[in-house]
Amino acid sequence: MSRNSSPAAVQIGSNIANARKALSMTVDQLAVASRIDSSNIRSYEAGRAMMNVRSLVRIAEALKVDPGVLLDGVVSEMFVTSD
Repeated sequence: MSRNSSPAAVQIGSNIANARKALSMTVDQLAVASRIDSSNIRSYEAGRAMMNVRSLVRIAEALKVDPGVLLDGVVSEMFVTSD
């Protein structure tokens, strides 16, 4: 997980938070449902960390959305690279 926020991490985090709130679900409830620690969920939602694909799918399943919903608005240029 990256310590540097990227626009992609911020967008995905916002999408997660919006989907969670639409279900009136707390961060702790999402953590239990996805089997991901609540501190990680908070970091993802804040855009401070980028989850791996497995975690993205687990979060999507817990939120009862297609994983693509969490990627809405994300384009390759949004990822910070060291190139």
